[in-house]
Amino acid sequence: MKKYIFNPILIALTYFLGSCANEPFRINIDTEANSPQVAFAISQLHEIESNESFVDKEGELKIIAKIDSVQLGPEAFEISVQNPGILVTGGDAAGLMYGLLDVKEQLSQGKTDIETKKVSPHLDFRAIKFNLPWSSYRNSDALSLHHETSRDIKFWETFLDMMAENRFNKLTLWNLHPFSYLVKTEKYPLACSLSDEELVEWEAFWHKLFTMAKDRGIETYLINWNIFVSPEFAKAYGGAEYAIENAYIVEQGDTSEIVKDYIRECVKETINKYPNLTGLGITLGEGMGGMTPTEREQWLLDSYIQGMHLANRKVKFIHRVPLSANKGSGGSASAEVENMTRETLDTLTVSDGLINIELKFNWSHAFSTPYLAKVHGGELTDAYWNPFPDNYRLAWMMRNEDFFMLRWGQTDFIREHIATNVHPYVNGYFVGSECYIPAKDYITALTGASYRYAFERQWMFYKNWGRLLYNPQESDQIFESAFEVRFPNFGNRLFEAQQLVSKVPLIFATYWNATWDFTLYSEGMLTLDKGKMKVFPLEQMINKTPMDPSYMGIKEYLEQGETTGRITPLALSDSLEGFCESALQMVASIDPGENVDLLYEVSDIKTWANLGICFANRLRAGVAYEKFQNTGNLASKNRAIDWLERSLESWKVIVNITEPIYSPVPLVHMNSNDNELFHWSRFQKDIEEEIEELKK
Repeated sequence: MKKYIFNPILIALTYFLGSCANEPFRINIDTEANSPQVAFAISQLHEIESNESFVDKEGELKIIAKIDSVQLGPEAFEISVQNPGILVTGGDAAGLMYGLLDVKEQLSQGKTDIETKKVSPHLDFRAIKFNLPWSSYRNSDALSLHHETSRDIKFWETFLDMMAENRFNKLTLWNLHPFSYLVKTEKYPLACSLSDEELVEWEAFWHKLFTMAKDRGIETYLINWNIFVSPEFAKAYGGAEYAIENAYIVEQGDTSEIVKDYIRECVKETINKYPNLTGLGITLGEGMGGMTPTEREQWLLDSYIQGMHLANRKVKFIHRVPLSANKGSGGSASAEVENMTRETLDTLTVSDGLINIELKFNWSHAFSTPYLAKVHGGELTDAYWNPFPDNYRLAWMMRNEDFFMLRWGQTDFIREHIATNVHPYVNGYFVGSECYIPAKDYITALTGASYRYAFERQWMFYKNWGRLLYNPQESDQIFESAFEVRFPNFGNRLFEAQQLVSKVPLIFATYWNATWDFTLYSEGMLTLDKGKMKVFPLEQMINKTPMDPSYMGIKEYLEQGETTGRITPLALSDSLEGFCESALQMVASIDPGENVDLLYEVSDIKTWANLGICFANRLRAGVAYEKFQNTGNLASKNRAIDWLERSLESWKVIVNITEPIYSPVPLVHMNSNDNELFHWSRFQKDIEEEIEELKK
């Protein structure tokens, strides 16, 4: 193997003590490297120059940084202590970037002795799923309000910085039809949705975005949903007229030759125009109503794949597995369709490197159990990995449709998920939402917060996922210290309390065994009931069969009694209430004072905890009420009412916590309820009415 060793970079961090104890220090950098990734890391090191925690250190800290692709693989790094100074070695530019960012993190946390380490990425594919608000999947105020922020390069700079710091290396951008915002083709000029002046601005935006991502070691992908076109194309050239109204579920996809040719031209021109765009992806789903799985796959080959072959360079490719085993779009699975798709995947030669296939882990509610119960449409066979694939690898989609407002972080869940579900044929994960765009912060009601963008509210969510996908052995101390840097003296309690209450939505989703997006919204404790979102109805709770076989449903429990090794509804209730009460005790004495960020962190922990206690009492009510229905024993009915009244008290606490800090806001889940705004206060009546109904 040829050895590639670049000239070392000498970074001298010299601390100058002045007469004032608060005088900041300076960083002097001497570098011969010509790598955007390393330059980015050095710019991040500059950010700690004014950190006053270092002014009492004397002397000089030298960091020697180099690339050695023989000793280390791609994206790997090693930190060792020299005499004097620190040696940071990367297997490539991205690995060196991660190593330097690690040093920055340690310095920012006040460490005087830099920790030595040698780390290689556990997973190659560490992706963010980001839905775009233009040509959006679904139509809602909750999506369109992000349009301006999502066009702001400053937003993307901040978002990409976060991705790099947390070791995410793929940005996947999703909407129905991205191409009319990227190119104006010679054959179909009227299909472009932009004027010439607007197109110039959009082209500059895309070039800047793709370049900034590349400079941070992040690949970029455009992923869409198949037979959709721009409204302008449908009006000017005919075909796919459902696109005029931005429909996202189609009864009959348009397979006409002109639509296929238009897609080929769009794909070819986009690849040619944007050299820093890494790849494309496709979904065989919503725009293909009325087509068999075989017809859908053939359409893909005739349009997208041909367009990729026509381009002047190869790009990478993401092939989402079919979401339907029939002609509908509701979600179904079959071994026949999986084998057919496997045959196509085994023979595709279009991708620059391995193809990635994406499967939704536990449908739209991956934040449930690490046990794989289903994908989109049902249970999965082993067709995609038996025999072992040569042409592609699999990445799990961790769809989050369950918490948008409340902060979340749970390292044990992520580690267990990776340990359980990463096999030789799995190379990574996607993490993100369909019904929430983390751009404009329209959720934080109070002024005075330190952050500007929505994703910054969920800073621990991204830190947990990115760092553990890169290295599942990463210590919890890293995350606890991150809390301590933000909130001195409270870091340990905040981390531990958040870890506890972040199990609450996982338990909700595991017990509820939901499917598509709106069948569950965990932080609202809502589900669809006769076309409307309502607090988990008692009748549904009684009839649920949990997703994970280690859980017992209420009916099964009352029919079979306790079974060794399985979790009964009452045992689940006791456990849930127990750790929620512990979390409340951990944060009870924290006084946020004027610190708005701390107020939100503590309030979210309290809200999750009370949601957990509310659910525990509703489970108990379900057991008691089902006993009443089986036996007619009025004492059981009265116990059910008592437990429901206790759940109502917890709900009132939730309302009291959240009303001052969260205004009613548009969320896509409410789209099924006439665009109703969401706040917990608006659903208190569901529990009150249920209690009155039982009393009658």
